[in-house]
Amino acid sequence: MEKQVYILPQPQHKKDGNGSFVLKYDHRILLESSCKMESYAHACLLQQEVEEQAGLELEITRGGSKKAGICLAVEESDQKEGYRLTIEKGGVRIVGGSARGLLYGVQTLRQILRQKGANLPFMEIEDCPQMANRGFYHDVTRGRVPKLSWLKKLADILSFYKMNQLQLYIEHTYLFEGLSEMWRDDTPLTAQDILELDEYCAGLGIELVPSLSSFGHLYKLLRTSTYCELCEMPEPEKEPFSMHDRMAHHTINASREESYELLTGLIGEYMSLFRSQYFNIGADETFDLGKGATKEIADKSGVERLYIDFVNKLCQFVVSKGKIPMFWGDVICGFPEYIRELPKETICLNWGYAPDQSEESTEKLAKAGAVQYVCPGVGGWNQFMNLYESCYQNISRMCTYGAKHHAIGMLNTDWGDFGHVNDPSLSIPGIIYGAAFSWNLNILPKEEIDRQISRIAFGDRSETVMAILSELSKKSVFGWWKAVMYQEAMELQRGREKEYLLGEEEQKCAAQSNGEIQELLTRLAAVMEEMDSSMRKNLRPCFLAGEAMHIFNRIGLALSGKEERQDLITLAEDLEHWFYHYKKQWRVLSQESELFQVTHIICWYADWLRDLAKGEK
Repeated sequence: MEKQVYILPQPQHKKDGNGSFVLKYDHRILLESSCKMESYAHACLLQQEVEEQAGLELEITRGGSKKAGICLAVEESDQKEGYRLTIEKGGVRIVGGSARGLLYGVQTLRQILRQKGANLPFMEIEDCPQMANRGFYHDVTRGRVPKLSWLKKLADILSFYKMNQLQLYIEHTYLFEGLSEMWRDDTPLTAQDILELDEYCAGLGIELVPSLSSFGHLYKLLRTSTYCELCEMPEPEKEPFSMHDRMAHHTINASREESYELLTGLIGEYMSLFRSQYFNIGADETFDLGKGATKEIADKSGVERLYIDFVNKLCQFVVSKGKIPMFWGDVICGFPEYIRELPKETICLNWGYAPDQSEESTEKLAKAGAVQYVCPGVGGWNQFMNLYESCYQNISRMCTYGAKHHAIGMLNTDWGDFGHVNDPSLSIPGIIYGAAFSWNLNILPKEEIDRQISRIAFGDRSETVMAILSELSKKSVFGWWKAVMYQEAMELQRGREKEYLLGEEEQKCAAQSNGEIQELLTRLAAVMEEMDSSMRKNLRPCFLAGEAMHIFNRIGLALSGKEERQDLITLAEDLEHWFYHYKKQWRVLSQESELFQVTHIICWYADWLRDLAKGEK
């Protein structure tokens, strides 16, 4: 039985025909005269795909050709990102509503080529997005600074699934002039990195949007001896490093003019590198605001007034530079009427990550008159493997809420809490969920879209990879969050370590899950037979994540007294061997960045296990 052709995102209208058009060695890719020269790059993308999937080296030409097997054209329309794709007896024709629309038609044809090679089935597609702005937000601060090669690959993936925005989360991992004290122990991105990535993204129809924390989450900045006095809470530089504390504190003193001058200086320096019309100032999770240096002001005028006045000043600065400000909406959801005080251009980024995420915040902000994006998440932070069932539910809900309440965009987030231990490539299924459901609000059932992702993203003819990974992702019991919280409680002597140990039911679950993990990894290995050989290497992070869950479940059992003494030594060795391979994989995608922080935790556990074996703990 011939397999169905899958296209993600699902086209708005698709009609299948009878028969197929076969690409031949002497066919050409024709850019009609309506195409601007920027579309040559899109033709090159298609040319490369044809060679890889059909083994044909088709020449690109312009104007006219009797040998045109694939014709590319532009007919300007209001649907700038829309396209028509026709495969019939005479060949393939793609017509975009603009160069961007033509690019998306090319991306659709690339997906068909991956499944059908040179034998292209007759079909007619008419397609355009239902949500104008479809973005991805990638944390490059809390553990990992990706290599530029990975960021370019990420842009390739986003464009392939018709996403049009990318934001990188920056706190301290850009090489700001005059702030070497902040980034000296990291591997920061440089101005040339940003300029090169911005140019690369633009060629793929992606707007690279600058994002910089400028209120809360200023851990490294406010721990420097130069700027620690601007922290809301006293003497932050004297506190020991903590994965947890870097997330919970370090809000800047909003009452100081020096704070405003410092942050607008950073915003201005960073902004100059981007062609984007937007700038995201962050302004989320200002947990300490009004509790330290600004307590007296907050007691008189309210934390709400303190917050909105400072956000307003930053937004006004962004507007004065000719840009549209964005900010996270978690704080203002508590007093949404204040949104009217911000510049009318301001975009509120409304985030929520629960699988059963409520509609309340989206509705509340819409009623307050906010211009908003809905911002779900790919569910990877604090995990060895992304929680695919959870993120599917979250993303589908948030996209639905966004459409109902007229959100102008969707920004799918991928955070790096607690050292960004999860491999960024494991977020690709979540990226595809967001791309699919922001483009076409006909939400596919999880089982169906997982089959399609298995085929398109993994080259899996059995269409089962995602079903296996979804089950595998549920098997972590003593996970990374518990592991870090226990380690910090012990090392920093916080006295709460028992809170993170496994209870009796969790111990039973961990033992059962470990048997299931091994079974699932065996099934995953067997699926390789059905995969394109070029894509099998993409499962390496999946195997590493599965082994990590297995090892840390055993560690959780060991801390609960459920391992024999000799087994503890073996477990320490298993952990160290696993980490050797984990570090190799880290360095494929990422610079060294904060790998040393993850190393510290791993080595602490290996030493702790050996001490347990000696009876010293």
